[in-house]
Amino acid sequence: MFELVKSVLIVIPCYGGFQIGAGTATIALAGAAVGIGKIFSSLIHSVARSPELDTKLFGYAILGFALTESIALFALMMAFLIFFVF
Repeated sequence: MFELVKSVLIVIPCYGGFQIGAGTATIALAGAAVGIGKIFSSLIHSVARSPELDTKLFGYAILGFALTESIALFALMMAFLIFFVF
């Protein structure tokens, strides 16, 4: 009475989409570069205003640099995963 019909799913890879995805993931690297520039620009301005706080401000600047750079490395890792794995 009923026949078992197997459906076939044909997947056509879209390689251009992977390259577009990897390219858009690298846009975060430009944002991280701007963030790092702003961090050290603010450090220079702050030390010029109050030189007695230079060691404390430098520690905060290095912390901000490390956090911003980690976001950049995460974005680069995502771009490589999109480009080479998927």
